[in-house]
Amino acid sequence: MNVGGPEHVPRNHAFRQVDVFGAQRCTGNPVTVVFDAEDLEDDTMQRFTAWSNLSECTFILPPTHPDADYRVRIFSPNAELPFAGHPTLGTARAWLDAGGSPATPGVVIQECGAGLIPVRIDGDLLAFAAPPTIRSGPVDAETLAAVVDILGVDPGKVVDAEWLDNGPGWIGVLLDSAHTVLELRPDVSAHPGRWDIGVIGPHDPLAETRFELRAFFTVQGQPLREDPVTGSLNAAAAQWLLSHGRASAPYLASQGTAMGRRGRIHVSEDDRIWVGGRADVILSGTAAL
Repeated sequence: MNVGGPEHVPRNHAFRQVDVFGAQRCTGNPVTVVFDAEDLEDDTMQRFTAWSNLSECTFILPPTHPDADYRVRIFSPNAELPFAGHPTLGTARAWLDAGGSPATPGVVIQECGAGLIPVRIDGDLLAFAAPPTIRSGPVDAETLAAVVDILGVDPGKVVDAEWLDNGPGWIGVLLDSAHTVLELRPDVSAHPGRWDIGVIGPHDPLAETRFELRAFFTVQGQPLREDPVTGSLNAAAAQWLLSHGRASAPYLASQGTAMGRRGRIHVSEDDRIWVGGRADVILSGTAAL
């Protein structure tokens, strides 16, 4: 596949496709990780990501910071992102699978647009340190009214709402229950434009997981899409819930249920908040880019 234009001579790049946050293989959110991307133009990375039809693709380059093990650029189908959660864990797993050895045993240091992100290796699980939010605080009434209309939810079931922007600009909406979250059938047709909406609801106390999450977003005027499992949303949601006393760590969250996935997100806390899960290499090969 020549995605670089008529005069571009493609070169084979090794890649891994990694399933992230799945309870078992192929139940989470996939990301494609391309190695040795120094020769790739921004436009090539962007077009490859859109062509892949995945939520994100990542491209590994040599680090520019002395403390980093590698540098990564993260693309969604319509934009480059400074940070994203499942691509961070997927990239770390792909790098380790390809023979990468972290300078600090047990911790991979990723360099990305949001800075240096530690990724902790804990057996089968990888966990990233939640980056600080770049926008937080209450959502204005007009925006919240539009979000409630998009979700088609009874306003009386909205417990709280907050900006949860740690790269992807999530609007976080806390609903009364996981059942309400799973019953949502959102429709963005009356509110065209860019939307990144994260919805959270508590499960019953005896359930396997503490919270159910869903993530809805738009891409270049297309209909609203749902992301299977979203690390950035879970990270910002954890910071919000823990800081407001609505949750205590550690806890296990679920996402992707409404799509037939079994995403499981492990949240823990010491001097920082860690967001973790499985990351399994499913496919490997070369891409002509």
